[in-house]
Amino acid sequence: MRLKDAGAKPFRMLTILLVVLGMLLAASSALTQDNPVMLGLAVARELIEEERGAPLRLLRWRYYEDNWSSEASWRLYRSFGIDSCVAAVPPLLKRADILFGWTFSLLDASGKEYQARVSYDLAESVLCDEVHVPPQFAPAPAPQPAPAAPEAAQEAAASETVAVAPIASTANIGGFELGGHIAGFGGGAVNAMRQAGMTWVKKQVTHGISDGAGIIAAARAQGFKVLLGALGSKDRLRDNFDGYIAEFAQYVGFLASQGADAIEVWNEPNIDREWPLGQVNGGRYVQLLAAAYNAIKAANPNTIVISGAPAPTGYFGAAGCTANGCNDDVFMQQMAQAGGAQYMDCLGLHYNEGVLSPTQSGGDPRGHYPTYFFHSMLNRGLQYFPNTKVCWTELGYLSGEGMPGPIPAHFAWASNVTVPQQAQWLADAARLSRNSGRVRLMIVWNVDFTHWGADPQAGYAIIRPGGGCPACDTLRAAMGG
Repeated sequence: MRLKDAGAKPFRMLTILLVVLGMLLAASSALTQDNPVMLGLAVARELIEEERGAPLRLLRWRYYEDNWSSEASWRLYRSFGIDSCVAAVPPLLKRADILFGWTFSLLDASGKEYQARVSYDLAESVLCDEVHVPPQFAPAPAPQPAPAAPEAAQEAAASETVAVAPIASTANIGGFELGGHIAGFGGGAVNAMRQAGMTWVKKQVTHGISDGAGIIAAARAQGFKVLLGALGSKDRLRDNFDGYIAEFAQYVGFLASQGADAIEVWNEPNIDREWPLGQVNGGRYVQLLAAAYNAIKAANPNTIVISGAPAPTGYFGAAGCTANGCNDDVFMQQMAQAGGAQYMDCLGLHYNEGVLSPTQSGGDPRGHYPTYFFHSMLNRGLQYFPNTKVCWTELGYLSGEGMPGPIPAHFAWASNVTVPQQAQWLADAARLSRNSGRVRLMIVWNVDFTHWGADPQAGYAIIRPGGGCPACDTLRAAMGG
């Protein structure tokens, strides 16, 4: 009996273990089916493995219940919605109506970490360009050292000085002209621009996606000069800085050879939404600007070269710069110290957060930060480039009047701006720019965009719901028409 019992006991134990294991597996399967986070994780993992072309050997994963319409996310990505973390998705194609879901970060055994977003209903997902802790969950930044003394700052910046001889320019940088950023050449945009006295049109083009030739031809056919905002790949810039600079320079040189009247070299390079994380520096940008400038001038010395307008911001605090970016004034100071003035015909600037007439220099209910006011924003660039003219490549006022829904929460600062105010303030900005003698070009943001959502582009448009354009008349009067 003892021999028999000794043999039966292990068998019974094995049977029990198999039963328990089966129950655990069943419970695990049920848990996955019933747990929305685990279902979201499965979607994220499948998306990443499809991109990799190989299974993940998962070491660790984490997730956040994320809000892709938060102010912090806007400052980081400069757009809203589930696609805001993907630079390759054009602004008009971003799904800005999908604002909430999970952000998953998955670490593979190879040491590479991936980040994906999944909507709460599991219907939408996207693989992000980079891994970020969502801004609202990020720890407070460590205290930054005090800014260096001016002498030390100049000495440090000397290492970033670009020593490339600039090719001579024959671009016309006299006078003042007005233009508009358009979504397309239809829908009344051309008539509105003519009515407003605009002679320039702006469109953005992207290296590897658009050669710009069709846009130039369309502008010419309508009698407009054309400014192309030339965008590139921050990922390729990160992976092969010198090599991609040479490739991008060849691209903008081609745009000039096709007859572009002006080219803005990159867009908002002072934030890691547009420039590689940890590499944001005005001197480093000047390396790209110098190569682009010489390529453009070699192809067409008459093409106006405009430096990429930085995002107006004080987000990076007293230190001026973090790994995520630099305040625009600090960034432009770095550009100047690196010799940037010799590689531009015009300094690119943006101004799009005003809630007062540009004739005012105070009284904003938000405070007194310089980016709130027209004059201080203009001087913010001119202080570092006193002998260079400014090109406003994006200047606009947001009004939610007449829109199909309330103004988005993160643009609530513009809630009281009316359409008549928008019209008058744009005209005042054009008049002040022309009379200053320091501004070559003002591009109104925007003429005919229609998207109204988390990124309220239609609220900046001068063609309002119903087709009217009050600003067209005020701008024409300001231009003396």
